[in-house]
Amino acid sequence: MTTPAFPKGTILGYPRIGRRRELKKAVEAFWAGSIDEAELERRAAELRAATRERLAGLGRGDSAIPESFSYYDQVLDAALAVGAVPERFEAPADGEIDLATAFRIARGEGEVAPLEMTKWFDSNYHYLVPEIGPETSFRVACRRIVREFVEARDAGFLTRPVIVGPVTFLLLAKAADGTPEGFTPLDRLADLVPVYAELLAELAAAGAEWVQLDEPALVSESIDIDRARTLQAIGAAYDALGAAEDRPAIFVAAPYASLGDALPALAATPVEAIGLDLVRGTLPEGLDPATEAALAAKTLVAGVIDGHNIWRGDLAAAFAQLDAVGRLTGEVAVSTSTSLLHVPHDVDDETELDERLRSWLAFADQKVAQVATLARGLVEGEAAVAAELAAATASLADRAAAPGVRVPEVRERIAALTPADAARIDYAARVAAQASLGLPELPTTTIGSFPQTADIRRARARLLRGELDEAGYTALMREEIERVIRLQEELGLDVLVHGEPERNDMVQYFAEQLDGFAVTQHGWVQSYGSRCTRPSILWGDVSRPEPMTVAWSGFAQSLTDKPVKGMLTGPVTILAWSFVRDDQPLADTAKQVALALRDEVADLQAAGIRVIQVDEPALRELLPLKRADQPAYLDWSVDAFRLATAGAGPDTQVHTHLCYSEFGQVIDAIRALDADVTSIEAARSRMEVVDDISASGFDHGIGPGVYDIHSPRVPSVEEVRGLLERAAGGVPRERLWVNPDCGLKTRGYEETVASLEHIVEAARQVRAGLVAAAD
Repeated sequence: MTTPAFPKGTILGYPRIGRRRELKKAVEAFWAGSIDEAELERRAAELRAATRERLAGLGRGDSAIPESFSYYDQVLDAALAVGAVPERFEAPADGEIDLATAFRIARGEGEVAPLEMTKWFDSNYHYLVPEIGPETSFRVACRRIVREFVEARDAGFLTRPVIVGPVTFLLLAKAADGTPEGFTPLDRLADLVPVYAELLAELAAAGAEWVQLDEPALVSESIDIDRARTLQAIGAAYDALGAAEDRPAIFVAAPYASLGDALPALAATPVEAIGLDLVRGTLPEGLDPATEAALAAKTLVAGVIDGHNIWRGDLAAAFAQLDAVGRLTGEVAVSTSTSLLHVPHDVDDETELDERLRSWLAFADQKVAQVATLARGLVEGEAAVAAELAAATASLADRAAAPGVRVPEVRERIAALTPADAARIDYAARVAAQASLGLPELPTTTIGSFPQTADIRRARARLLRGELDEAGYTALMREEIERVIRLQEELGLDVLVHGEPERNDMVQYFAEQLDGFAVTQHGWVQSYGSRCTRPSILWGDVSRPEPMTVAWSGFAQSLTDKPVKGMLTGPVTILAWSFVRDDQPLADTAKQVALALRDEVADLQAAGIRVIQVDEPALRELLPLKRADQPAYLDWSVDAFRLATAGAGPDTQVHTHLCYSEFGQVIDAIRALDADVTSIEAARSRMEVVDDISASGFDHGIGPGVYDIHSPRVPSVEEVRGLLERAAGGVPRERLWVNPDCGLKTRGYEETVASLEHIVEAARQVRAGLVAAAD
């Protein structure tokens, strides 16, 4: 086949939620039954059309525009495309899988549990985990990728369809329940690849010139499978796909780190273009002659614009990288390092941000423009874009010199730290001191937040618009806190929470009160499904001007004799779920945030709060993809948590919470956090993590979740009891806690109350059973 020209500049993907979260609103309206599937499809088509027009207007055209839309998740889309749907979802054996089935797979329904969910590499995006077994029947079961290409073609755009590649799809999948021991989803590669080939043939027949196969798993050394086998899979998959005559040209994108030893394997295949992440990764060195020759005949797509963060960046350095890539190949293109789904749409929307700060930033649209600038430089020469490169360099210099970026008092406090500042007394002594809390066996609690009702959101909006003063807002929030406390007492929970009605987001709430942060109006990014977050911007040295949570927690504790948890977000999670400054090591920034939280812990304790939870759901998320980089990260992340919490006295019970991660990979670090109690996600995975806990010798309090809050399902008493009994089989009962997987903010009250009633009853039954067994 004759290889079509690859565009000199492209992006790997674009935000799909809409500039004002139009997709989120449409999908949730469909779930609520207020619009039908036809209306949802119409609104989604409008959004896709607007995206194409926007990208064309920013200088991207034809195959430079990736067709990367998704209603929920790109891994789910791949599973639907190849028919990898577990039997419990009752998908049709032939014909198309419809949207209602897709959403049932994602969210569950009744007694049917959804697919598991976990973090997408080292990002805060969550993907749905496919379940693959020896009997999984692969077929082209959803042609949405073809229809959306045709939709674009008919509107005058020759776009580039995007789908998760076959090797990554299988590496990210889990073995379905009941599969033989030793089976891995990668065993099914030879059965899966022909389905991909069929899809590619249909795209070629529709007129697609290029297709993008995303293979980020190729850069990761954290996936639990033999690396040599992965390298073999690359050759097997792409030799087969490349050998087909009726196909588009293949662009394999491998974001989030260096390809490393996967690059020679991929270069040896017939794929026409390879994407390199040169923000998180580096240029390959020491290549063998065969690989050098293979790369010289391909297009290398250099990801030099950061798709994972929002800083304007160094365009002169990026252009130098493009020059270096040119020495490896005859055809160089410029791109973002990752899909832009990780960043908001447009910094020009942020009219309330400080103008100087805004000049340092680049959201998705600005990054598209940066790609266009560098692409023009590739074609016309560096002199043609000299003014743009100089402007970016000047912005970097202005940022470095701005007030607040470096604060002497903050840096002096960091310099004065000693190892003793991150150590508490022995755990056994703390357990004895905390007996005064008077908790029962298998104590029940929740993770922190309760449902954010429409009334709560309206009150916050009225406060922001100036229609409600601070005193009126505080009174309304106190009413809600008292209602939540009384509800928990009625339910019979043992350790209560105040419900966090005053918090817009578990990171933004703190960012609004800490020096060194800024927040956006419209900076939404997708977290999972229709769930969007608005990451704060950590731009300077961090400190805490005054207490942030003490008044709310103190008020809640005054309403009850039961212990109420003070709720804080940990330093690693604040970093992970913010756009963090890139001008110093993350470890240094983490220490600054940890000291601010340490001051808050001290004030909570002084106010009589005996249980303090410092959430670190992102601990596993930031784990580097390369094994050599992992020990240093785990050291500084653990140190930051301990620095934040070590000021607590022995009779103050410190909790932490982690969610949606492969805990077995970081279990030693979780133990090293030295929290008195750790709550973790476990419901979707049916308590699989208990095996890791048991095998590791984890010897602190542990609360594996028994209620999946990311699904609207209400678990039955029997289901919860079964999960608890499995947990009790691997965790000594004196250390076992009972709690949901995560906070309840996104759930409704009806389902929340029913689920908590079932949790409390299941705990009561299991307690009784343990007592009877002991007798």
